[in-house]
Amino acid sequence: MSDQSSQAESGRAAKRLQEIVFLPLGGCGEIGMNLYLYGLGPAHKRQWLMVDFGIKFGDERDPGIDVILPDISFIEEAGRALQGIVLTHAHEDHFGAVAHLWPRLKVPVYATAFAARLLRRKLAEAGLEGDVPLHEIGLDQRFDVGEFDCEFLSVTHSIPEPNAVVIRAGGHMLVHTGDWKIDEQPVIGNPIDEDRLSDLRKEGCDVLICDSTNVLRDGSSPSEGEVADGLAEVIRSAAKRVAVTTFASNVGRVASIARAADACDRHVIIVGRALRNNIEAAKETGYLRDMPEFHDEDNYGYIPRERVLCICTGSQGEMRAALSRIAQGSHPQVEFEEGDTVIFSSRTIPGNEKSVAGVQNALAASGVKIVTADDALVHVTGHPRRDELKRMYDWLKPRVLVPMHGEARHLWEQARFAKECGVPDSLVVRNGDVARLFPQPATIVDEAPWGRLHIDGRLTVSSTDGPARERRKLSFNGVVSVSLVVDKNGDLKDDVQVDMFGVPELGEDGQSLEDTVLDVVEDVFDVLPKAKRRNDEVLEEFVYQAVRRAIDRQWGKKPLCMVSLHRI
Repeated sequence: MSDQSSQAESGRAAKRLQEIVFLPLGGCGEIGMNLYLYGLGPAHKRQWLMVDFGIKFGDERDPGIDVILPDISFIEEAGRALQGIVLTHAHEDHFGAVAHLWPRLKVPVYATAFAARLLRRKLAEAGLEGDVPLHEIGLDQRFDVGEFDCEFLSVTHSIPEPNAVVIRAGGHMLVHTGDWKIDEQPVIGNPIDEDRLSDLRKEGCDVLICDSTNVLRDGSSPSEGEVADGLAEVIRSAAKRVAVTTFASNVGRVASIARAADACDRHVIIVGRALRNNIEAAKETGYLRDMPEFHDEDNYGYIPRERVLCICTGSQGEMRAALSRIAQGSHPQVEFEEGDTVIFSSRTIPGNEKSVAGVQNALAASGVKIVTADDALVHVTGHPRRDELKRMYDWLKPRVLVPMHGEARHLWEQARFAKECGVPDSLVVRNGDVARLFPQPATIVDEAPWGRLHIDGRLTVSSTDGPARERRKLSFNGVVSVSLVVDKNGDLKDDVQVDMFGVPELGEDGQSLEDTVLDVVEDVFDVLPKAKRRNDEVLEEFVYQAVRRAIDRQWGKKPLCMVSLHRI
């Protein structure tokens, strides 16, 4: 062998031996806020690829917080080592963080046409229109992101143009599934390409990083085509108005609803901005072009009641979404009456149960009939059940499985199930774990900082030391404010002022809690030596502790206590 050939072969061998690591900063140990990093090369000069960049929505555990973002400080510090962001699809939990946090990364973004259309809207709203290098990638196209050779592989899910990402790097091949299911009758798009998956098996799938959401459910999920039939049956049986609420991004479901409405001689009214945006993006990218006419909500009052079908946002009970406002009677154009029907063509995301139940109960109190997936086939999941997972394992024959997109019980169960199905090795990875995939065996080798950021009004703040932490305390225990005017000798010079918020008026003994606070403050001044009363910090601490203990004895809770001392 010549020296030149020997050098070339050595170069190829070195490339094959490059280390590859996997690091989730969101989505492993939770459902939502997906952010997955792939690193190529040794730690001191590692190049990174980001797959998905999503958000979560706040709930009652984070008062005042609507949006939760992944903490990206780790990859932000990597600077130019991050080669780009690849988006698998346009669900908020996979692409919603781009418009919030891209200025901290400033790297190219790669997405198919539908996701790119929706992302451009978000970027424009954030004042980033034209700033982000956004590359539209064709369906099933292969493209380079720095040193990563990527390929979009079309799958089926509850949104147009969902993709798995085939990643070739360091002489190895990985398949990151994104969100997927096996749908033999998709309403929009094509079924999964089994032939292409078989080709990837022949090439050699080293690692499968796979959606775990529905691993606890046996069998296969029904098709979107079957849901279309189920919706048509419910709509046909309704005597008065019908409304259907679903995820705004589920364009295939919108198509099913619209066709069912047309078959039942009903006019479709779109209620909710997010729905209108998704329908426009779908039409711009070639979908929904053969649909009946969509009317806006201004036409609601001009169509006979028995010929109305509304498609509404708000399937998760979101306070400001259309369906919540209708249920509360505060929507400016749309109202429902006794005898109308509302179909929940969606699943309730864990954590939203109370909000959804509140909307349903408000509607039921007005005499509206509620139909859910427990009553009829009006919704199917977009994620694989066990039989679908097994088919994916059989198609690809991966050497290693890494579960993702799931809570801890989902991740561990998929690892167990994959072993049962003959996958040689699996590795459960949690947010912040640095997992070395190559050289094998796959193992956890390090930890990286990770966490959550809150969008609080116009500010982005840490979830651990931001104001939401204090608001949580306020929501549980209330607050007591004590104002003291003291002279230089430590004697009270004016009446003590007490204000209480979120605290009961009377204690367990029937006495006013305000009087209890006043009494305990006087006791502090009676028993505390004058020398200590001259020290502001000491006096404030004694009053603080005494007030909290006194209220705890009478209420069983310790409120936040603020002591304001004014020295004259």
